[in-house]
Amino acid sequence: MMPLPKYFLFLPPLLLAANLGWAGARGSATFFRSDFGIADTNSSRLPDGFDQPTKLRWRTRVDSGQSTPIIANGRIFLTTYQPTNRELATVALDRESGRILWKQKAPVERIEELHPTMGSPAAATPACDGERVFVFFGSFGVICYDLEGRKLWQQALGPFRDEYGASSSPMLVDDKVILCEDHDIDSFLIALNARTGKIVWKIPRPDAVRSYATPMIWTSGGHKQLLVAGSLELAGYDPANGEKLWWVNGLARIVIPAPVPAGDTIFMASWAPGGDASAKITLDAWKTALEKWDKNSDGKLSKDEISDRNVLDRYNRMDLDEDGWLNQSEWERMAAVFGRAENAVLALKPAGRGDLTDKALVWKYRRGAPYVPSPLLRNGVLWMVKDGGIVTRLEAASGRMISEERLPGPGSYYASPVAGDGKIYFASENGVVSAVADEPDWRVISSHKFDGKIYGTPVLDGNRILIRAGESIQCYEKEPVGQ
Repeated sequence: MMPLPKYFLFLPPLLLAANLGWAGARGSATFFRSDFGIADTNSSRLPDGFDQPTKLRWRTRVDSGQSTPIIANGRIFLTTYQPTNRELATVALDRESGRILWKQKAPVERIEELHPTMGSPAAATPACDGERVFVFFGSFGVICYDLEGRKLWQQALGPFRDEYGASSSPMLVDDKVILCEDHDIDSFLIALNARTGKIVWKIPRPDAVRSYATPMIWTSGGHKQLLVAGSLELAGYDPANGEKLWWVNGLARIVIPAPVPAGDTIFMASWAPGGDASAKITLDAWKTALEKWDKNSDGKLSKDEISDRNVLDRYNRMDLDEDGWLNQSEWERMAAVFGRAENAVLALKPAGRGDLTDKALVWKYRRGAPYVPSPLLRNGVLWMVKDGGIVTRLEAASGRMISEERLPGPGSYYASPVAGDGKIYFASENGVVSAVADEPDWRVISSHKFDGKIYGTPVLDGNRILIRAGESIQCYEKEPVGQ
């Protein structure tokens, strides 16, 4: 076992315990980041490179999609999209061979609105409780299958008002399927009965605008809480009834990374354009905007009247009633979001109820926050990767920067980092997978360019790693010693 960094020895006991195996976080329930990106104790011989053909165990062609595969009961589950016939589907593969076991099409009448280059209607990662598989498509809602692919129930929810689509993934707690849907309008948090699909509770989030973070489970004082990260705010909810218990302000205006709970501490990173202190986007006061652009003096603004690119780029999401004009309430809502947005990495210790913004903050770091990938907490170090392949490592206990380095793979990063066998794996959108040593000093072990783009997070499974690249899933394992 590798010696621990000196700063690891001074972590609070609960934070230390949380990093030495995540006891209590694992179990039969599997969903996006349910393992916090940490491989289980069986992952002791993971591949450190992908250039040798003998390391490829199998490769299976699947349709496109951005969801991360999950593994449960000897099967791999993922969602796919076939743009030619506009088919959304759930697919199950055999874990050992990669053979497709079954494929079920979703009963979708129309595909949700999507960004032409960055969106996918198969973006949400499935969840599994050991008996049932739960998938979510923004074009339809939630569908539940048994492990053999028989549909058990469905709950229609979408489509939603959001040109990037719906990508927050379902998660599981106490026989409930939890889903957070924050969009331009009608945002909500919902709990469905995992056995029947019936709505247990549904809580509106009227102040939330579009965000895509998957909720996480946090246990505080012996009680489970849902950690829900959305625009400007991280909040704790009671999973039994959906009651909002507390909240902390200070997040970005669009939040995609998942919270990282560890003991009594929660780490939260968020970044969105216009939220950096040095490049803050602000909107004029409504009165000033009218004086500047309201040429016909009708008290509202059309797209043809406005010359501010920051407004024009977001005009459709600001026009909440879709009447083609911006009124005062629509303008001031977006102005307030921009005004309050902060890009930063936070360490929080929420204790109590209500607004804990001024009480919960342990430390704040204003650089290195990722746009999409969730942070990884490993051996007392918080690892983050942002676009450009820039990796920032922070000391979890203090927020002190350990290093800021650049990976061999440039470009955008959507996949979250994962850790196992003394290595941290990163995957770029352009298909470059890099392995970095989980050591105090920065060391890149290997870097390999795959054919096809990578959006889903790599999956660590024993001595294997699954990579979803382009229209394929590839399974690699480390060769036995001496071969």
